Amino acid sequence: MEHSKTQSRRERYLTFFLGEEQYGIAIDRIKEIIAIMKVTNVPKTPEYMRGVINLRGSIIPVVDTRLRFGMEPKNEDMHTAIVIVEVEKVNIGFIVDRVEEVASIDSANLSEPPKFGSHVDSDFICSIAQIDEKVIMILDVLKLFEADELIGIEQIQQTHIQGE
Repeated sequence: MEHSKTQSRRERYLTFFLGEEQYGIAIDRIKEIIAIMKVTNVPKTPEYMRGVINLRGSIIPVVDTRLRFGMEPKNEDMHTAIVIVEVEKVNIGFIVDRVEEVASIDSANLSEPPKFGSHVDSDFICSIAQIDEKVIMILDVLKLFEADELIGIEQIQQTHIQGE
């Protein structure tokens, strides 16, 4: 896939770490970034669903991103953050180990993801960015959830809104 210089364009991504691996999400999907806060457990949800938070009156489901990716759980520390992302008109919080920066990445630096070698099911990864010595896996937030999981998350949100 050849890109001429005239076709390349810069996109902005919020980058963050899970362990030693760096990931990115398109900035237009990000609603906000908050410090880790108390998450209320919701019974009968998948293990990676940590629960919900009440953010200024909005109930936001929270996903433990490490568990969603099949990684070992990690204790929260002062760098742990919740990245609020809009997925199919639903706001979902993703717990990340550390937020890095908003990176402006030239589309010429993006390539197809490999089909092996990552903790993450490569279906979640829409592209790989190479910047200097760094490799950033760009996530497709829609593919992080199956359609029925998104419906379940919406139901969790609705149940908690009605229960208040």
